[in-house]
Amino acid sequence: MQTSGSCLHSPSSNILSSCAWDPRIKGLFFYETTAIFPAPKFRDFILDVKKLRDLKPENFCGIDIYNGFLIRFIKSSEAYLGQSEDSVVVDFNYYRADEPSTPRLNQDIWDEVEQMAFFKYGAKPHWAKNRKLAFTGVQQKYPKMSKFLLAKRQLDPQDMFDSQWSDEILLGKELAKDDGCALEGQCICSEDRHCSPAKGYLCKPGLVYNKAMVCRYTESSAQ
Repeated sequence: MQTSGSCLHSPSSNILSSCAWDPRIKGLFFYETTAIFPAPKFRDFILDVKKLRDLKPENFCGIDIYNGFLIRFIKSSEAYLGQSEDSVVVDFNYYRADEPSTPRLNQDIWDEVEQMAFFKYGAKPHWAKNRKLAFTGVQQKYPKMSKFLLAKRQLDPQDMFDSQWSDEILLGKELAKDDGCALEGQCICSEDRHCSPAKGYLCKPGLVYNKAMVCRYTESSAQ
């Protein structure tokens, strides 16, 4: 909603001062990942990220050079989809190609950080920012999810505000796994075809969080 109006469709005579998300220009194109941690778990997450960084610091060059890891704090809330305990929020942006089948810069590193946050340390995603894989198992992360779904049915009995996305996320449907699905965060890879084997990206375990499965460039496999 905030991008509608003149900012979304800048006058053609003033295209040089248009917004970065104007669909007619090649502006900013990136992923944003938001991870909301229970405060006691945040320190261990950061220590793991540092281990990953220390293996090869230049692998972190793909992150937003202006923000890096943006950290903020949230007080506990009684809201059904609020944070049930004091939490630490981490945001990080990183490059995404215009063409969705193109692997990202340091694809495996950011896949591992993402999976480390949500699956090793139980972080919760932002409802409007994250890629689909971050919502895996999200129903179990909210103690009042059943109350929210009941209120949703009462306030929206005709499902006017439902979508395929909300059905998958709120009802816990398993993510479909198609060729290249891991490149867009539509799945966690379990086979090479979920990455981009033709471009040398194969499905491999994480370097620090070994349970992560990520799309890593392997020069010998590039065609």
